[in-house]
Amino acid sequence: MSTDAGREDRVLERIEAFRRRRPRLLDTVVTLSHGAGGKASAALVDAVFVDAFRNAELEQLGDAAVGVVGSGERLAFSTDSYVVRPLQFPGGSIGHLAVHGTVNDLAVSGARPRWLSAAFVIEEGFEIARLREIVADMANAASGAGVDIVTGDTKVVGKGSADGLYISTAGVGVVPDGRRLGADLVRPGDRVVVSGTLGDHGMAVLLARGELALEADIASDTAPVHRMVEALLAAAPSTRWMRDATRGGVGTVCNELAQATGLAVVLDEAALPIRPVVLGACDLLGIDPLYVANEGRFVAVVAAGEVDAALAAIRGQAGGEAAAVVGEILPEPEGIVALRTAFGGSRIVDMLVGDPLPRIC
Repeated sequence: MSTDAGREDRVLERIEAFRRRRPRLLDTVVTLSHGAGGKASAALVDAVFVDAFRNAELEQLGDAAVGVVGSGERLAFSTDSYVVRPLQFPGGSIGHLAVHGTVNDLAVSGARPRWLSAAFVIEEGFEIARLREIVADMANAASGAGVDIVTGDTKVVGKGSADGLYISTAGVGVVPDGRRLGADLVRPGDRVVVSGTLGDHGMAVLLARGELALEADIASDTAPVHRMVEALLAAAPSTRWMRDATRGGVGTVCNELAQATGLAVVLDEAALPIRPVVLGACDLLGIDPLYVANEGRFVAVVAAGEVDAALAAIRGQAGGEAAAVVGEILPEPEGIVALRTAFGGSRIVDMLVGDPLPRIC
């Protein structure tokens, strides 16, 4: 018996060692999977970009970099690009995403967003009227978020070279004194909170492509989250960590947290706030909603003693009405994300592999 038990322990150790290895880049060309936010993305970023640009701030791989300027004030800086297809979809457009995505990256880093830049790559033949619509969406989104678009750039490429329009934005925000968020602050016993329903954006975009014989009343959740974040941090000042669950969804974000902390993230399937229409569409298409992108939702790790105040604060903000506690942090199994299923069992939630929903943001 002891021999069998020892053999089983060694097998489990090898499996665990394999799972905790950093993804290796074995591909010789870039594929769509490298843009999905999962294992392939992590391998590409680590092997190409982090390896070339290596520095202490970059290696944290956060949504924004936080640095101290000469006066001692801390600034957060973030950048992103948007290549969503189609450019307009129920609930929003590439213009909304370009503002909300960067605002949200700053917010979950603990910053108060202030300024954005915007760069446009426009394909020859793109209709000026449509460009005006998308730019108007950006202006409205920026006004609603209380930020200014203060600089930018425009490039035009030949027909067939840009799929219509690509937008890149960068943003700067100010981090209040004494505020710090980080995976190193996360402790066993902490609770995992999501700020609203999951999967709305990814499924809205997928259905808007018209490639599937499926119709459903699903609109993108694209929205700024910084007001919810401020309310959360005021009500629960011991909040440990935050991340907006965009590419790769909540499943991938939780895996990044588990790998960064070496702790277990245990989710409760029954507690996940997923609208029935979204869940139904995911079931029909064979897609796990935990991996579907969101553009107006974040995941937070909150101290157990502050979780009730945190929920009340988020739910008191527009867009946060469906906020829920969906899991907890445990000491083991180390570096693993597990899901307690509705049937009383459990399963491992691994980092996203492949790209079931390309060009979502």
